Amino acid sequence: MTPAELQVAIRDLVGAVAADHGADAALTEAEVVLERPRNREHGDWASTVAMRAAKRIGMAPRDLASELATGLQRLPGVAVVDVAGPGFINITLEAASAGELARRIVAEGEAFGRGDTLAGVRMNLEFVSANPTGPVHLGGTRWAAVGDSLARILAAQGANVAREYYFNDHGAQIDRFSGSLLAAHLGEPTPEDGYGGAYIGEIAARVAAAHPEVDSLPRDEALELFRREGVELMFGEIRDSLHDFGVDFDVYFHENSLYDSGAVEHAVARLRELGHIYEADGATWLRSTEFGDDRDRVVLKSNGEAAYIAGDIAYYLNKRERGFDRCLIMLGADHHGYTGRLMAMVAAFGDTPYVNLEVLIGQMVNLVKDGVPMRMSKRAGTVITMEDLVEAVGVDAARYTLVRSSVDTALDVDLDLVAKHTNDNPVYYVQYAHARTRSVARNAESAGVTRDVPAGSAATSLRDASEPVGVGPGRVDAFDPALLTHPTESELLGTLEQFSRTVERAAELREPHRIARYLEQLAGNYHRWYDSCRIIPRAGEDIESVHRTRRVVNEAVGQVLRNGLGLLGVSAPDRM
Repeated sequence: MTPAELQVAIRDLVGAVAADHGADAALTEAEVVLERPRNREHGDWASTVAMRAAKRIGMAPRDLASELATGLQRLPGVAVVDVAGPGFINITLEAASAGELARRIVAEGEAFGRGDTLAGVRMNLEFVSANPTGPVHLGGTRWAAVGDSLARILAAQGANVAREYYFNDHGAQIDRFSGSLLAAHLGEPTPEDGYGGAYIGEIAARVAAAHPEVDSLPRDEALELFRREGVELMFGEIRDSLHDFGVDFDVYFHENSLYDSGAVEHAVARLRELGHIYEADGATWLRSTEFGDDRDRVVLKSNGEAAYIAGDIAYYLNKRERGFDRCLIMLGADHHGYTGRLMAMVAAFGDTPYVNLEVLIGQMVNLVKDGVPMRMSKRAGTVITMEDLVEAVGVDAARYTLVRSSVDTALDVDLDLVAKHTNDNPVYYVQYAHARTRSVARNAESAGVTRDVPAGSAATSLRDASEPVGVGPGRVDAFDPALLTHPTESELLGTLEQFSRTVERAAELREPHRIARYLEQLAGNYHRWYDSCRIIPRAGEDIESVHRTRRVVNEAVGQVLRNGLGLLGVSAPDRM
């Protein structure tokens, strides 16, 4: 019996008890919460549904729990139901019922863990969006890992996700970048507020090599050439770095296009139609205080120039007009105070704040080497970059490490730990668990521990299987879940059962770190099970049904580890 089936059964039982008492206590499946008890001696699942529904029915919670327990005890696949405390219900499933999960995981393969909670929802996920004025720094690298993982997780719940990079090719930062390139080419000091680092000289040299005529151009024309060519070269490096990091985007949206295409004017006109634009002091204002902002915002300055928020307004409307139901933006820690005005903008367009637009704020990342924070990059000079991190630990370790902590907390990455090939290193611990499942499968095959046996063989006690796994011609499935009775098997199967719900919650809460923490728990349970339960018999012992059944469990664990690592964009090696 799956948790979903158990939830439905409990919901129906509550309805039946309520009807018997002349009450209406219809519950949704979401209200029937099932949790794994901290002490597994208390069962496989625990529920507080009796305490939630008792008042509606007019019963004492413990009395309701007792009636529900009687009904649950009659269900096939349920072994024991106990009532504890004021109305907790503890449920223990039969070993065969719990063990069937392993067969289902192997049968579903890559599809296991996927759901449909976001089916049909078009989502635009904008992340990284670093200015094309230098390599991607650590904050952008964290967003690259988290954003790409989140996109994978949302898609696993059925969403149609577009990864989008907002290409900041408009404004003063680009001007300073262009001036820095020209100064580097001419051998002049870096301009005040300009950009330093070896990469500036490298890009300036590439522009000059491709355009030798730059030395004969007037300074303003040379500056424009360095602007046009330098930005494109820098952004090309950013794209290449992200691709090597396993991150590619569906859309690269140019900020300049908002101003060149008339999108800003279109957005202002739309807000004016809605009655939320007014003129004062020669400027054009958004009446954002009506939607919770602390003050109204200038959209167009008195000199006719667009204010910063004008681009945000135009860009949001552009996304909505492209058909996206929900827009997610991932911003750095210095944008905390910006959320309010963005949500006011959303409301001004008649949309729902925090639904049609969500803002995720990420905290800073520091690299620590030999116990000392790293401050300077070999190439960028002033910041630590994506390339610095990847060079130190590799793509897999970098991605996993950046994803495994909640983004709303600052992160110190211990390079000495992450580079270790020991169980102290979380990414190694999880990847090694997967490699072990593959090694066990290879060794089991060599030892003759197959998942099936010849038809008519007495080597197995067979059960009916609607989805047999690994069955060849003239052979029958040897999987017998009733044999999975060891405490570590109960623990392992219980953890496997939680994968689908973990993916669902990670998508719902926009928290990819839940997947990483789950994988670490699964790896730990797998290692403990491996130490306690033999899959390959000792020399001289017969191969029994329990060995064949455990091989299926082993492969189910490997499949879930692969699926989970895939959601994080991290490889699942067969050998380590």
